[in-house]
Amino acid sequence: MPRTVVLFSGGVESTVVAHQLRRQGHELRLLAIDYGQRHRREHESARLTADRLGASMRVVDLQGLGGLLPGNSLTDRRVEVPDYDPAVRSREFVVPNRNAILLTVAVAAAVAEQADQVAIGSIAGDAETGDCTREFVAAFNAMEGVATAEFVPDGLSVVAPLVSMQKSDVIHLGESLGVRWEDTWSCFRGEEKQCGTCATCHDRRRAFRRAGVQDPTEYARD
Repeated sequence: MPRTVVLFSGGVESTVVAHQLRRQGHELRLLAIDYGQRHRREHESARLTADRLGASMRVVDLQGLGGLLPGNSLTDRRVEVPDYDPAVRSREFVVPNRNAILLTVAVAAAVAEQADQVAIGSIAGDAETGDCTREFVAAFNAMEGVATAEFVPDGLSVVAPLVSMQKSDVIHLGESLGVRWEDTWSCFRGEEKQCGTCATCHDRRRAFRRAGVQDPTEYARD
């Protein structure tokens, strides 16, 4: 049984990846990381999926990173999370070097556990963020091949099973895998309910509409 460390937020993509790998017979190690994000509420949803899949889950405390990464609404509470605006794509939505930081931790854990691979839920729809692309994953694997050369298990690499898919495609895949969408979290605001109006809530709602799948999420605002 292959052992896979999944970089796991409890969001749509990482949840679908976890279900897909479980269906394929992988032993899962779900790894959630608290990097000081205001929406760490997502980890509550992540635990629901971990329990449903019977998978182990750890939350790594890296909260101190948030103070080093000001200027974006995810880790800096002085920056308000804006509502979705198609004309605005700014650093307010981007945590600098986030996936590189999180994957470095995940790969280190995979090496220590002698795992077979690390999985991330990057999708084509997030390609304008450079660290969600196929090119980034390839470059990261090349770097880790040097960094862990003497210790890495044979064939260990980062994989992004959804990287060619749009979010609506991911919803279709999740439906076939029996994902409980109400157990997933997307909202940047991290309130008791998903707000329904921030960029990730907008993307979530649009994906369900395009997929023709009923969205069971209870949003705070229309």
